[in-house]
Amino acid sequence: MGDIVICKTLYWKIKEDIYMGFSTVPCNEFVEVLASKAPVPGGGGASALVGAIGTALGNMVGSLTVGKKKYADVEEEMYELKAKCDKLQAELLQLIERDAEVFEPLSRAYGMPRTTEEEKAEKARVMEIVLKDACSVPMEIMEKCCEAIDLIKEFAAKGSTLAISDAGVGAAFCKAALQGASLNVYINTKSMADKEYAAGLNEKADAMLEKYVPMAEEIFQSVLGRLK
Repeated sequence: MGDIVICKTLYWKIKEDIYMGFSTVPCNEFVEVLASKAPVPGGGGASALVGAIGTALGNMVGSLTVGKKKYADVEEEMYELKAKCDKLQAELLQLIERDAEVFEPLSRAYGMPRTTEEEKAEKARVMEIVLKDACSVPMEIMEKCCEAIDLIKEFAAKGSTLAISDAGVGAAFCKAALQGASLNVYINTKSMADKEYAAGLNEKADAMLEKYVPMAEEIFQSVLGRLK
């Protein structure tokens, strides 16, 4: 298999600081390592992948719309939406790798000794740094999923009716990815000593959920109503 990282050695490749491969391995290998004891990938990386797939489903609606006479009046807009989706898909796939990068130092920090007062202080200092880093990726995943939901809303409203179900699935996937990433924010903010900083992140995450979970559900229900 050459340089392709097989599932059973993927975690050890990560331990050697090679944070690449989760977004390029076959689906069955990703799922296998996800189910294993390996610390990464976890919920964050899985959320990024689901978000990328949801975005791609919206993008597919655009692909099935352009070039059709019936939709000539929205073709230019479809191309614009598709270009934005292309960018989001690539960014979400990169975030699978980034999530692994930021979690590994956090997992090491949890294992730091805290017998003496000096060790306790050092562990607290390091934990605060790595917790903030570990929050940055799921926050970004959430932001990308919100962008994707905005795009899917347009695909669902203006894209080919033959692919409308894919827009609905895309909305459902991006909603799940958004909610999944939020849990990875909250689990880290809960452990932060800087409560003001943690509250700020929680507020941002809460706002995204409050706006985009109902929006995604509205898209899904709209599609469902058009199909039944």
